[in-house]
Amino acid sequence: MGKDNFKRYIRSIPDFPRKGILFRDITTLLKRPKIFKKAVDILSHRYVGKKIDRVVSVEARGFIFGSVLAYKLNAGFVPVRKKGKLPAETLELTYSLEYGEDTLTIHKDALKKGERVLIVDDLLATGGTIKAVSELVERLGGKIIECVFLIELTSLRGRERLGKYPVFSLIKY
Repeated sequence: MGKDNFKRYIRSIPDFPRKGILFRDITTLLKRPKIFKKAVDILSHRYVGKKIDRVVSVEARGFIFGSVLAYKLNAGFVPVRKKGKLPAETLELTYSLEYGEDTLTIHKDALKKGERVLIVDDLLATGGTIKAVSELVERLGGKIIECVFLIELTSLRGRERLGKYPVFSLIKY
């Protein structure tokens, strides 16, 4: 199956979560075991032999792909969550959103200096969230190998915001 064929398993929902947004719903891909497995296999195969120590992923949909990739790559999984959701001592970063701001946190002991990190999320839009995640990873001393996404919305130019990091996406809109 070619990368473009995955698009037919993504449901598009207009005006969600607000008017003017075309939401790309991945649940229609996830519920198909063979398609989900194929997507994960393609993504994980890319990193075989790259010595990934940790997969860092963002709640909530990013956890779906991040945890599976960590398992497939024999790497540790590190969750990045919204403020107040992680129980131990955290490092946090507040960043700007289109309408306001948000704060992400990571456990201070999640990474060791020099560990090779793959950052994973379900979708790359403007790149703001992953830019914040990458800053947290670097503050902890992690070495970012690549940022990987199931879907990239190319018109929003998030890849440019992540300019210094390699980016890979399986599906592009």
